[in-house]
Amino acid sequence: MAIQEMYENCKVYTDGSHFIAIPPTLQMRGGKKKLVYKDLDLPMDECKICYSVKIIEPTRTQQFDELYKEYAGLTKAEKKAKLIEYFTQEFGNRDKAVAFVEENLARIWRNAAERRKRMVRKAYLQKWDYFCTFTYDDKKHSEVGFRKSLSNCLRHFANRRDWKYIGVWEKSPNDRLHFHCLLKVPQGQLVGEVIEYNDYDTRSHKMRKTYQNTFFNEKYGRSDFESIHPMELPRCIGYLTKYLNKTGEKIVYSRGLPMYFITDIVGTDVACEYGVDDRKLLLFDNFDCWDHWEHKGKVSPEVIEQMPKSN
Repeated sequence: MAIQEMYENCKVYTDGSHFIAIPPTLQMRGGKKKLVYKDLDLPMDECKICYSVKIIEPTRTQQFDELYKEYAGLTKAEKKAKLIEYFTQEFGNRDKAVAFVEENLARIWRNAAERRKRMVRKAYLQKWDYFCTFTYDDKKHSEVGFRKSLSNCLRHFANRRDWKYIGVWEKSPNDRLHFHCLLKVPQGQLVGEVIEYNDYDTRSHKMRKTYQNTFFNEKYGRSDFESIHPMELPRCIGYLTKYLNKTGEKIVYSRGLPMYFITDIVGTDVACEYGVDDRKLLLFDNFDCWDHWEHKGKVSPEVIEQMPKSN
């Protein structure tokens, strides 16, 4: 009988379609053994380009980041042309400006890809209740006050009522600040009531049904609470990443949202090796979850909830 291959303490994440495991490797550091998880999605030569930029004139890098946000409404080609034009004047040399802009664009795109990867893995590991959009009324808040107050409000509900959220700030074409987020609310911990409204949609020029929360409407102006079916989660995640890529805004998370759950993996549950240097394992959709080789069941949202978590 063949010996069954086993993988202990694997970090597992999902991209929405498949589950992927990262087995730890044992390394010696300072005379001590340490388990290391190698989670690389890009070749090392691409990574070097991004990190090398950090040593290039921090003040100009800050200028670059500010200009990149300022040109958020432009296409990539238009944005790059504007940046090269600006830094040609700064350096007094077009070749240096082109090299500087290309390296910083690589840094920004790499960082955006890493933020998106982190957000997607966190989002797919949770069961969400609502996709929300919060907008402020000028009579209740300024833009700065709205951002600060809503951030504090959601943070308090996360601490006191165990809410979970992932969101991003976005300015609409009319320069109005919104906050879009995925929201998970434990049973009995919702504030206010979610009530059905009939609204006129200015984009489609039709009446539509919306669901808004009375607490947030009274406090800020308007809130849309759209219930999420699991099949709709990819659309909601895509909506958030669209604004992440467009504006360069950072993702806002509640505390304690993991990217991985930890499980032991039996070799028969591995479809194939995967990723850079085959360091990852692509798992079958019905693999078994084990905690220190105690069987917890076939993978499911309920079983994942029981498993140890990690970032």
